[in-house]
Amino acid sequence: MKKGAITIVAIVAVVAVVLLWGVGVYNRLVTEDENVQNAWAQVENVYKRRMDLVPQLVATVQGAADYEKSVLTEVTNARAGVEQAQVDPSTLSEEQVKAYQQAQDRLSKAVANTIKVTVERYPELTATQGFRDLQTQLEGTENRITVERGKFNDAVQKYNTKLRRFPTSIVAGITGFQKKGYFTAPEEASEPVKVEFNF
Repeated sequence: MKKGAITIVAIVAVVAVVLLWGVGVYNRLVTEDENVQNAWAQVENVYKRRMDLVPQLVATVQGAADYEKSVLTEVTNARAGVEQAQVDPSTLSEEQVKAYQQAQDRLSKAVANTIKVTVERYPELTATQGFRDLQTQLEGTENRITVERGKFNDAVQKYNTKLRRFPTSIVAGITGFQKKGYFTAPEEASEPVKVEFNF
C-alpha cells in the first residue's frame, strides 16, 4: 500500500472512532435527559394528587364549620397560582423550576395553615372520620412530594454532572443539551422551628 492510502485510511479510522464516540456520548445524554423528565413526571404526579385533595379539604371544612373566608381564599388563590405555574418538561430551566416550586410552596403553606386553624378552632371537626382521613391523605401526599422531589434532584444532579464533564460538554454544547434546574429548600426552611405547647 502506498503511504498516501495508509494516511487516508488512518484519517478515516480516526474520524469513524470520533463519530462513534460522539454518538455514544449523545445517546448517554439522551438517556439521562429522559431520566430527568421521568423524575419530573413523578413530581407532577404527586403535586396533582395534592391539587385533587385541596378542594376536598375546602369542602370538608366549609361543610363542617362557618369558616373564615380569608383562610379559604388563601388556599384557593394558592391553588390557582399553582395551576398558572407552567414548566416546559423539555427544558426544566432553573427559572421555571424555581417559579413552580414557589407556587407549590405557597400552596403547601396555605394547606398547612388551613389544617392548623381548623384543628385549633373546630376540635369537633377533627373527631370526624372524613376529616381525619383527608388530613392523613394530605400528610402522606406531602411525604410523597418530598420523596419525588429528592429523586428528581438526584436525576438532575446526575444529568448536570454528565453534561458539564469534559469531553461530554463538547458534544452537549454542539447538540444543544442544557442544564436543568433543582428543587431547593424554601427560604423559611432556614429559620428555627418554633415549638409551642398549648395546654
